[in-house]
Amino acid sequence: MRKLLAIGAWRRNTLIVGALTAALTLSACAGGSAASSGQSDADVLIGKAECERNRSAGTITYVSGYGYSASAGQMDVFLAKEMGYFDALCLDVEINASGANGQQLVSSGQAQFTALGSASDVMLAAANSKNLTAVATYGSVSPFSIFANEDIKSLKDLEGKKLGYFINLTPTASAMLDAAGVDIAEVELIKMTNYDPTVVTRGQVDAIVGYASNQPQALKAMNLPFNEFLPTDYDIDGTYNVMEANSAFLEKNREVASDFMRASLNALNYCLENDDKCVDMISKLAEENNQGSAFPKDQQERTWSVESQWVTSEPDLLPGVQTTDQWQREYELVKKYGNVKKLPPIEDMMDDSLVADLYQDGELVWPGK
Repeated sequence: MRKLLAIGAWRRNTLIVGALTAALTLSACAGGSAASSGQSDADVLIGKAECERNRSAGTITYVSGYGYSASAGQMDVFLAKEMGYFDALCLDVEINASGANGQQLVSSGQAQFTALGSASDVMLAAANSKNLTAVATYGSVSPFSIFANEDIKSLKDLEGKKLGYFINLTPTASAMLDAAGVDIAEVELIKMTNYDPTVVTRGQVDAIVGYASNQPQALKAMNLPFNEFLPTDYDIDGTYNVMEANSAFLEKNREVASDFMRASLNALNYCLENDDKCVDMISKLAEENNQGSAFPKDQQERTWSVESQWVTSEPDLLPGVQTTDQWQREYELVKKYGNVKKLPPIEDMMDDSLVADLYQDGELVWPGK
């Protein structure tokens, strides 16, 4: 498994990990719903030549980074399939909802697209993963936070205390601790296996590096006292969710990849305007595919209420559009805190025009619209 299983690492359900593990196994390769959307050629919105081109690409497999989560780069793919947007562009899309090994599958050509939690996850994996190109970034806010029990008034208070983390500490968290003047040698780092956020409020650990839209939101819903520290508190920029494509597939089928992203972003735009409907749909799909207990509707509502704001966090960038400038400060953090020997140039890790070219006059171009 790759060094960072980004989205899956921090978005684990806070209280029912066992149910999630079983559900992910049962729902691997789920197609978005129990039945196909039933679209016919009468519903196709593109010309015959474009349709034949897209169909000739064969099955396009997308690996969800974290099951049926109500997150950009995930929910929109599920709903693009559910609402017939892929069918309208003659795309045969299969969804692997297992939430694991996405980068490995895409890198090896067994899948074509997968989502990661941030650009730093792409960068950290770049030294070990080949044949991957980032094609979309969904926001300009770091999704990470450090949440702590109420006795921790500042990050400096973590000296002599226990700080939990999943997989690794993350460059963003390291930068936050450094900016707060924390002597990391004085902090006891604990690798967590329990995703229950109440271990913080109950004092089993003093703080955890988590995902701001998940565990802290669960604590708020339970009305439990805690303190949360965000990267923005320390003037640290970041990025939210990145879509990666198989580089060889992208080079050979650029127009097909463009239409995959066009359909996904069309669903994303719908969800930004119809929060309740999309949360209802993704929660229903989770239930139909044995992930209902892992992704209950109330959790999905909390997740999307936060993450939808991240999508629109950068007014100068349309949803999914990415630039080297957007990644630059995070790139510097990875170089300083990521413990990597050689980091490829940003330009080598991303395609900054694929999604940008889908927009015209600030609007996503959708056939027939």
